[in-house]
Amino acid sequence: MTPTKIATGVLAAAALAAPAAAAVSAPAPALDTQTQSVTGGPGLRETDMIRPLVVAHRGASGYRPEHTLAAYELAVGQGADYIEPDLVMTRDGVLVDRHEPEIGGTTDVAQRPEFADRRTTKLLDGVRTTGWFVDDFTLAELKTLRATERLGELREESAMYDGRFEVPTFEEVLRQREELSRRTGRVIGVIPEIKHSTYLHAEGFDPEREVARLARKHHLDHRRAPLWVQSFELTALKDLREQHGFRARTTFLTTAKGGPFDLSGRGTTYAQLTTPAAMKDLSRWIDGYGPEKSQVIPRRADGSLGTPTTFVRDAHAVGLTVMPWTFRAENSFLPTDYRVGDDPSHFGRAIDEARAFLETDVDGIFCDQPDVCVQARTEMLHERG
Repeated sequence: MTPTKIATGVLAAAALAAPAAAAVSAPAPALDTQTQSVTGGPGLRETDMIRPLVVAHRGASGYRPEHTLAAYELAVGQGADYIEPDLVMTRDGVLVDRHEPEIGGTTDVAQRPEFADRRTTKLLDGVRTTGWFVDDFTLAELKTLRATERLGELREESAMYDGRFEVPTFEEVLRQREELSRRTGRVIGVIPEIKHSTYLHAEGFDPEREVARLARKHHLDHRRAPLWVQSFELTALKDLREQHGFRARTTFLTTAKGGPFDLSGRGTTYAQLTTPAAMKDLSRWIDGYGPEKSQVIPRRADGSLGTPTTFVRDAHAVGLTVMPWTFRAENSFLPTDYRVGDDPSHFGRAIDEARAFLETDVDGIFCDQPDVCVQARTEMLHERG
């Protein structure tokens, strides 16, 4: 491991004290009907969080295999305000936490001979994809697998934990959020992303209905709850509102190129959906945007960080939040003028990059290394007094 990498905050996470690999079994927190707050301590609510928010992208995914309870617990120990699970569904209809329906790169399924015959090819958002798909496994079968690091060559520390953690269900993550709020004395939020909704519906599932059901079960389906639901597909967010009466907040994820798969038949692009006029129109359905960070500050032709766009100002003008993704500390992901040395896995000037984006008045940032972004926020707020 490169010796100059930033400390991972293990001591902070250790202070939380509970075993991260096991599912947390705890009753839902009491709902304060006067303030509609989910308590992390007496009277605490989402509005008590420090702004801008630090969102642990798939947990502390720069330090532990992504989408595991261990990654979320470490993230909270490092100061993250929100944890982000990605949601797909098992064959028996359970929402589980994986980045994609295909799990060949994020679990040890390829080394499990008992599941060799599950390897198949499917159309995933119009692309022929070969591998193992969550929706071909029951929850019981999926629970026999263990998480692995996707970027092992860049993230040796995380890869060291391969094979140690289960794939959690969404409900296990919600229970963990409740328990971490109690133990830290601060509200911990959750911002799940519904992955590939069109694909899941074609396979016979309804992820939006299940997300709404679990949000209600855990007292999170209201406007001030520490819950946002995200999707790259606008239809999923509209269905949450129209078909399932979802009242908590939603975030529309976008990229600098391409468009949402659910609207691909119309040729709709994300660029068309992020103009000032489109933002005003979509504010009927969504509460914020989660843009690819180059939509907030693009890079120049040489890969260096450029000049901020009007994205944040335009969204704020119609009452929408902006939380760009994804901030990663390794040189491989940084603008060329923020890299240190030639090693792609070496940590560069990631704190400075995060600060550059925070200075544009974004409402939050998605981070693989939450401690890096917490430090950037601390420095900025200290200088602003």
